[in-house]
Amino acid sequence: MEIKKVDRNTELADKLVRFVENFSWEDVKEHTLQVLRNWEFSDWETMFVALVNNQIVGMASIAKTDYYPIPEICPWISCIFVDEGYRGHRISERLIEAANEYAKLVGFEKTYIPSEHIGLYEKYGYHYVKDIVNYGNGIDRLYVKQL
Repeated sequence: MEIKKVDRNTELADKLVRFVENFSWEDVKEHTLQVLRNWEFSDWETMFVALVNNQIVGMASIAKTDYYPIPEICPWISCIFVDEGYRGHRISERLIEAANEYAKLVGFEKTYIPSEHIGLYEKYGYHYVKDIVNYGNGIDRLYVKQL
């Protein structure tokens, strides 16, 4: 398995669009497809993918904003998804590590992850900060990690 950064207008970016078109995370599918098709990233924002035998099996993003009206928090590691058939192999951990290495490289000292999960991101060195409200008025947990 390998982790790769996705660049705009590449075969890997096209492959990522096809992966999202077919994945099971229906709540974010259309929004993620819009972001990828229009490459709505600026500056250092990007996606990372996990590949097994040259097939994408997981993804994560690093971005300035997320689904929360909290502009002072940045960067967000989000859009973390691993295909059901590949879960349990710590692929999400490798994706998050790659995003964190990249964040440090571009000058950040910490990263944030929003999630409804308890006990998952703590395994990766994240610490619970507080509950946050998303644009849909749902409550999620905010995690932070010092890089």
